Amino acid sequence: MTLLIDLFGYLSIVLHGLTIGAQSTMLGGVLFLLFLARPLSPALGPSGAAVLAGTTRIAAWAGVALILFEGIAVALQTAVLVSTVDLSVIQVLGANFALAGLVKIAATAVIAVLLFAGGPRVPLPTLLALMLVELAAATLTTHAAARIEDSRLLLLAEGLHQFGAAIWIGGIPCFLLALARVHGGRAWRAVGARFSRMSMVGVGCILLSGVTMSLFYIGDWAGFYGTAYGVMVGAKICMFLGLLALGGGNFLLVERLRADPATPVTRLKRFAEVELGIGIAIFFAAASLTSVPPAVDLTVDRVTMQELIARNTPVVPRLASPDHDTLALPALQEQLDKEAAAGRAAPSAAFIPGSGLLPARNTADIAWSEYNHHWAGLCVLAIGLLALAHRAGLGWARHWPLMFLALAVFLFFRSDPETWPMGNIGFLDSLRDIEVLQHRAVLPLIVAFAFFEWRVRAQGWTRKGAAMVFPLICALGGILLLTHTHAIANVKEQLLIEVSHTPLALAAIAAGGARWLELRLDPPGNRIAGWVWPACFLLIGLILLSYREA
Repeated sequence: MTLLIDLFGYLSIVLHGLTIGAQSTMLGGVLFLLFLARPLSPALGPSGAAVLAGTTRIAAWAGVALILFEGIAVALQTAVLVSTVDLSVIQVLGANFALAGLVKIAATAVIAVLLFAGGPRVPLPTLLALMLVELAAATLTTHAAARIEDSRLLLLAEGLHQFGAAIWIGGIPCFLLALARVHGGRAWRAVGARFSRMSMVGVGCILLSGVTMSLFYIGDWAGFYGTAYGVMVGAKICMFLGLLALGGGNFLLVERLRADPATPVTRLKRFAEVELGIGIAIFFAAASLTSVPPAVDLTVDRVTMQELIARNTPVVPRLASPDHDTLALPALQEQLDKEAAAGRAAPSAAFIPGSGLLPARNTADIAWSEYNHHWAGLCVLAIGLLALAHRAGLGWARHWPLMFLALAVFLFFRSDPETWPMGNIGFLDSLRDIEVLQHRAVLPLIVAFAFFEWRVRAQGWTRKGAAMVFPLICALGGILLLTHTHAIANVKEQLLIEVSHTPLALAAIAAGGARWLELRLDPPGNRIAGWVWPACFLLIGLILLSYREA
């Protein structure tokens, strides 16, 4: 239970991201069923029946996932509150967050049962009523529910925002299934045109609600760039613009099908796949927003524009590391050991992970962190250059993925110097610190990336799915960066660090999407994408090289 409490903050963000994804997929599946699959089924013939059945399964199983994730989230919050506050389980379950979660679970369970039992024949009014109940309950767990002023307007905006995400991003899995089941230009155009109109409704809902919430939650320009809430909203806006670009490309292709039904639809499918990946990243960014207060509530410790410019002005990279003994924790531990030896007492630990206290830091810790980021930047920059060289036809550069192994070894030893193998804190004990846990979780991803991509590049490994590890890990790495937290007491310093990490996350997601398109698109689109992702690596390397903490 102690470990659960230690990791509660981060686990709640991950669970919330999964919950948003499952909710959007379920609601999107139901809306796709009601407004596309059912109306078009007679005209699509046997393919229409397959789309109906597939859409129903997607919505039903997404409902099962939503019940699972929401149930775990409520149980986790209940367990933590019962363990830390003098409340019984019954008292906690009577709280607003628990009641809203239980209503979501109940409404979703009825939807799932109806879809499994009745298939696509469930009456439209019944499904819509249950959807509204689930959506209303989900809205009551947002920032809007805690507002004293303008709460009704903000609740409406939050609900509209979730509805827009569901009908657009949540409907993409069903859209991809429909494109795979139907055949012929006329059928593809019918499905594409109807989903384009649905997506436009979703875009309108997101834009209207997004602008409204920005005005009330951020307030002004200084709140946008000077708070963690504003920075994460900025990340969502960047990804939203990427979705609009991909969706606009698909809209133009659907219109081309009107004039020429023989137009290939490969790009339509591949762009939709990347849209889905970016949408998942947006869901986790939205989950991260729930862990920070709205910008209007943070009136102190905001970062100024001058501080942003000063911190992000490029400087000469730090390529010399301070000695390990000069770091705050090792120095403090040495002092405590000496005092204990003088008093013939058992030495106390300078820092206990999960204690709720932040570790001590000094100028040597800052220099250590900057050194790590700058050398990692040089490594990633070299990877990007070698990948471009390989793309240009230099065969010897095909071994570039092995550089990720060197990066993984470097980070294994250097990322958390107070823990094993360099520090006194044991491996398992260190995992109670959420920042250390996140660092450790990234290392297997880097190793897997290096292994699979090197086998694909250097050894011509043609095993199905091996090449897809690259884009998937890039996207996952970007999502982890969006949810990454830093154990720093100074709110302003923490934000200045996160400002540099957010572009890294966006570049990683863009690299993953470009590599996916290189593998899945037809020429010439795949060749263009093949030049984009190495450029993203170069950008990541340059950002890391300019990283500063002071």
